[in-house]
Amino acid sequence: MNFSDVFSSIFSFENYGELLALVQNSIWAGAVLGLLGGLVGTFVMKRDLAFAVHGISELSFAGASFALLIGADIVFGSLVGSVAAALLLGLMGVRARDKNSIIGVIMPFGLGLGILFLSLYEGRAANKFGLLTGQIVSVDTVQLQALAGTAVVVMVALVAIWRPLSFGSIDPELAEARGVPVRALSIAFMVLLGVSVALSIQVVGALLVLALLITPAAAALRVTSAPWAVVLLSVIFAMTATVGGILLALGGRIPISPYVTTLSFLIYVVCRIIGGVRSRGGNGRIVGAHATAVKS
Repeated sequence: MNFSDVFSSIFSFENYGELLALVQNSIWAGAVLGLLGGLVGTFVMKRDLAFAVHGISELSFAGASFALLIGADIVFGSLVGSVAAALLLGLMGVRARDKNSIIGVIMPFGLGLGILFLSLYEGRAANKFGLLTGQIVSVDTVQLQALAGTAVVVMVALVAIWRPLSFGSIDPELAEARGVPVRALSIAFMVLLGVSVALSIQVVGALLVLALLITPAAAALRVTSAPWAVVLLSVIFAMTATVGGILLALGGRIPISPYVTTLSFLIYVVCRIIGGVRSRGGNGRIVGAHATAVKS
């Protein structure tokens, strides 16, 4: 099998224009989730919560699976699972060691529950698969408005606590000494993170949610250290991966998540290369300046 055969087996852009017209709401939903993921992801990296995102996603998956089993709204079930996990981590995981151990307990428990509920579900197999790996769904106007409204609430809340949360993320001990309610802010952010995870699962699935909430911010940190630039690039990278993944998946024959995660990973690789080149260039200039100073 040559490359053209492999390409044609994965991509088929016949009737692409007609398909594009049918998923306008999905594209807007992807853009909203990219914006949300880029903003929240910056604090996930600052607070070293990458592992926590995965733990929350497992209970979110369990909640969505249970909702699917009983015929309830999947998004609501996902939200309940995510917020429950986020509150548990926020209330119990004070120290990093405690948090990691709690996450290590939550992850297999949530995944096991989710698999149990899916095994009991007798509906379409695509519904099961979509919870794990994501899917392009026909998002109607009501669903888009609900998703956008929820995302706006999360972003407004995040902006409201942005400065004290940033302070508490960089130096929690000093922030607490200055009267910043570090613990309350931590719990509030965990709840916002839980909601963000639940919303993101609709696109990339429970297993690959890191591609929206971790990778874009990690890529941004590779090319800049300016806080405003990190946030801006994180949002741009997340929206590019999400919307680009949807557009590619329209012409593809595999689930949406591989497209989103691949784009996100490629962005990270490029940023890492750029960061490495700039770092070596900076070290070279420092060495050269030092040599010149010694000669003089």
